Amino acid sequence: MTPPEAPVTQTGSTPPAVSVCLEGLRKRPDFLALNRARRQSASSMLVQGRDRHDDSEAIRVGFTCSKKVGNAVARNRAKRRLRAVARLVLPVHGQPGWDYALIGRAGATAERNFEDLTNDFVQALAKLHGSK
Repeated sequence: MTPPEAPVTQTGSTPPAVSVCLEGLRKRPDFLALNRARRQSASSMLVQGRDRHDDSEAIRVGFTCSKKVGNAVARNRAKRRLRAVARLVLPVHGQPGWDYALIGRAGATAERNFEDLTNDFVQALAKLHGSK
């Protein structure tokens, strides 16, 4: 069985393999460092990002949904959607050597149209990287 082909982006290039460039954030100190870093609000999520200032080319990403989002089913659905958006957007629009945290919003992350969710994330990344 052969793996599926990578999708072609709007610019005509294929994004790098997701497993190569994305790593998960798991440790509390990483999330605390992100909490002190830049943040950009979107209608469906909050995006926090920081430059690690190291030589690593990896993009690290973490996901959070509080109990305000809903019960466990709603939180897990919101995190699944955030993971899908991150897999799609970060290889193209993320910057190497950065950490990102995507925080779900109550009543918005799980119910929002996936295309709008993707556009929200792309716009939040552009604002996050544009403001120094």
